[in-house]
Amino acid sequence: MVSITLLALPNALAGSLTLPLEMLNAGASLARSQRRDGDFHWQMASLDGLPVTTASGLKLQPDLRADQVEHTDLLLVPTLWRNPLSTLRRCRPLLPWLRALSARHTRICTAGTGSYLLAEAGLLDGRPATTHWHYFDSFSRRYPRVELKRDYLITEADNLYCAGSINAFSDLMVYMNELLFGHEIAARVAAQFSPEIRRPVELQRFRASLINLHRDELVVEAQGWLRERLGGSVLISALAQQLGISERSLDRRFQRAIGMTPLAYLQHCRMEQARELLRYSNLSVGEIAAQVGYASAGHFSKLFRRAQTQTPVAYRKAVRGKLFGL
Repeated sequence: MVSITLLALPNALAGSLTLPLEMLNAGASLARSQRRDGDFHWQMASLDGLPVTTASGLKLQPDLRADQVEHTDLLLVPTLWRNPLSTLRRCRPLLPWLRALSARHTRICTAGTGSYLLAEAGLLDGRPATTHWHYFDSFSRRYPRVELKRDYLITEADNLYCAGSINAFSDLMVYMNELLFGHEIAARVAAQFSPEIRRPVELQRFRASLINLHRDELVVEAQGWLRERLGGSVLISALAQQLGISERSLDRRFQRAIGMTPLAYLQHCRMEQARELLRYSNLSVGEIAAQVGYASAGHFSKLFRRAQTQTPVAYRKAVRGKLFGL
């Protein structure tokens, strides 16, 4: 069973708790509909177990005190409205509890200025993090030991995840759905929750372990070579020969650097370009297939549906309905 805890904080944005919960619940529901493990339990905790008033005046009724939560698979920490310092002072008793949960390898996700609470607990010292752009400078001054990533909307360091905004938080929840329930269900959740704004987490995320591993200049060169040839016929063996290594060695170095094979990376880039063309161009599906390197529109549609859980036509209709609707 997946156990999720929502941390109710005074002056928080309620949507930074309710939207992630709805997205995770959707993933669990889809898993159950496929007769997969979708057991799902959530609870809400506050500092003292008493009702909490959010920034909008909405009152949240917690189920228990935070210190009564000894185990949870995922903790959601909301973003705080405007200057977070007054809320931080009120929530200082939560800091030892946060440190204890992190030590138990609980995944902790937060959005915007919620990262102040993790930094205040010392969890982000020496680690990458992000926060709302308006507070970059004040965050850096208050927490000089945190590696603030101003150019990334999402950061990952071990079990700690920070998103710079609620939109990025929802993208992060798609990724959490993938970790908990698998790629297919995550893609379906993304399609249900505004497909026109979804961006793959890989394009937004600073992942500490991934960046540290990816100092492989040869893989960087290979990625550039592949991106330059998205619309043509590509042989991975030709790329390996160009780089002067065996295909097997190239595959192994790609896996170590970015967690996927060269062929999977090529297909990922092609699908990303196809989504952009479906979104913004009037090209037919066959023309788009050709532009991203597929001779067969049918084969392209099959791959697209596998990656997006929608046909290219359905995806375009969903996106255009939001882009051009009155």
